[in-house]
Amino acid sequence: MNLRDTVEAPPAALQRVGDVEAALALAIRGKPEIIRLSLACLLAKGHLLIEDVPGVGKTTLAQALACSVDCQFLRLQFTSDMLPSDVLGVTVYNAHTQGFEFKRGPIFTNFLLADEINRATPKTQSALLEAMNERQVTIDGVSYPMARPFMVIATQNPVEHHGAYPLPESQLDRFLLRLRIGYPDPSSERQILRQTESYAAGALEPVLSAEDVLHLQEHARSVRVDDSILDYIMAIVEKTRLHESLALGVSPRGAQGLYRAAQALALIEGRDYAIPDDVKRLAIPVFAHRVVVNTRVALAQRGSDAGDQILRDILDLVDIPL
Repeated sequence: MNLRDTVEAPPAALQRVGDVEAALALAIRGKPEIIRLSLACLLAKGHLLIEDVPGVGKTTLAQALACSVDCQFLRLQFTSDMLPSDVLGVTVYNAHTQGFEFKRGPIFTNFLLADEINRATPKTQSALLEAMNERQVTIDGVSYPMARPFMVIATQNPVEHHGAYPLPESQLDRFLLRLRIGYPDPSSERQILRQTESYAAGALEPVLSAEDVLHLQEHARSVRVDDSILDYIMAIVEKTRLHESLALGVSPRGAQGLYRAAQALALIEGRDYAIPDDVKRLAIPVFAHRVVVNTRVALAQRGSDAGDQILRDILDLVDIPL
């Protein structure tokens, strides 16, 4: 029996999630898990941070994911001279009406691609905080709601530090998942080399409508999470807070994020219930950018994967519910 048959009264859009994955697979070769987790992030109402070296398809994945939904999509290239008003908008004086008007910035869209987000100053990065967390922007004491659905997809290069500003913990905590695409396997890279020209992610035909996404997001919230799964999540979170190699463990927002992401992943895979494997697959993408490795371990390992390895060790220590 197909797993999708086990979901009670699934929306018609659920049947097209596979079509979205197939379309994204044309843009990102040989990365089915990255594609699935990206969709889980969308259905969990989260924001996505794609971190990797240049040339592996960060921007392509972001564009393809946004273009697979029939919604407004804007790309914003972050630079060191960018101001918060370049993101949020600005209040200007209208001589005809003799009053001030708010001109909305590019953040007022459904999908915002914040390309190379770590090239903007912390002041400009912080312009995204309220929109990402509260789904609104407050300008001059007036709150403006964001579009629905609303998702920020940001990219950054973790290797290059010249002219870059590391994202602070408060900003990282707003991203539900951090994904690293990695190099393709030899077979997939051969297919990429055989292509006569680069795949145009912007030419991808929309598969889902905005209403489909909203419906799926609401449906994901109804996915059942057993108490044993909840205890499993809490045990992992507690271990991060007590681990001697971590200066900062996972926040309650991070625990909530793993809970929601597990529900979304279960829905994509055709289940109306979460299983321990959902939590285990998502723990590192959801938690790794939230934990802070202490100075001693960071200096000893000198790598951005130290937090990932500590989380793997924690996952090995926590008993998996039966």
